[in-house]
Amino acid sequence: MSEERTEINSLGEFGLIELLTKNIEIQQASTILGVGDDAAVIDHFGRQTVISTDMLVEGIHFDLMYTPLKHLGYKSVVVNLSDIYAMNATPTQITMSIAFSNRFSVDALNEFYEGVYAACEKYGVDLVGGDTTSSQKGFVISVTAIGEVAPDKFVKRSTAQKGDLLCVSGDLGAAYLGLTLLEREKQIYLESPQLQPDLENQTYIIGRQLKPEARRDIIDFLQEQDIQPTAMMDVSDGLSSEILHICKQSNLGVVLYEEKIPIASETKEMALKFSLDPTAAALSGGEDYELLFTMKQADYDKIVLSEQISVIGYMTDISEGAHILTKGGNKFKLVAQGWNAFQQ
Repeated sequence: MSEERTEINSLGEFGLIELLTKNIEIQQASTILGVGDDAAVIDHFGRQTVISTDMLVEGIHFDLMYTPLKHLGYKSVVVNLSDIYAMNATPTQITMSIAFSNRFSVDALNEFYEGVYAACEKYGVDLVGGDTTSSQKGFVISVTAIGEVAPDKFVKRSTAQKGDLLCVSGDLGAAYLGLTLLEREKQIYLESPQLQPDLENQTYIIGRQLKPEARRDIIDFLQEQDIQPTAMMDVSDGLSSEILHICKQSNLGVVLYEEKIPIASETKEMALKFSLDPTAAALSGGEDYELLFTMKQADYDKIVLSEQISVIGYMTDISEGAHILTKGGNKFKLVAQGWNAFQQ
């Protein structure tokens, strides 16, 4: 017997908002007024405010055939917080707006919000507003993240200097391989619904796709070590395209060493199973939400204290262009083949 389904229209918009937001606990001193009025009120006490917004659309950014709603709620918050950390800032509040069709029940939205609140709690941010509306088909999520930073401590993409070291956190390519595996199992299921999905116990790469984390720990480490990155951004569209963003906006070239790109053993193994090049997955895969940053060479001794940060190259004069040095010693032009929302 299936569980009783609660229809959205039995509550109405205000009833739904009240249900989904009734248990909010304010965590940030800067949140003066949260959900429940015409607008939220935030006071950052003399710090600078950082704002980023992101939209996730069913069928473009996520597939509900293999994405649990709780994971989706969590991820939709995390990907926005990652942008705030990429500015060297601390996220403090979010707003969450969703549009959904009548195929979603109250229970489904509750599940989604469970993930939203789990991310808010983990990262210490307050949900202070948003909107709910209906959509003709599918699920649309729009999140705005607000953060704070000490005056003039924010880090742009355009301020790298020639000779700076190019660094990245964590490891790359895992989220893409997780997606590849999920897509393979989806196709098998569509052709043979009687077959059980076989995710081959690949919890790491699937977790990297369905439930990524933002690198607050890296920002904390940089602050503890008194390292001010010269440029920074998060890796959402693939390493190569992000490096080229920094090159273009800072008016520089780069040398990237293939052998220095951090790739987890699980990612390498799964890439080989799919006959994919692990380096290509790292360069073009996207959705890793690691932090890519440049820093002064003088800070190198401080950076080696972290096992989570890899130095993968250095910035050069613009006349030298952007290149990758392969393990075999060949030099290739670095090209952006990352995920592009407009090349479906």
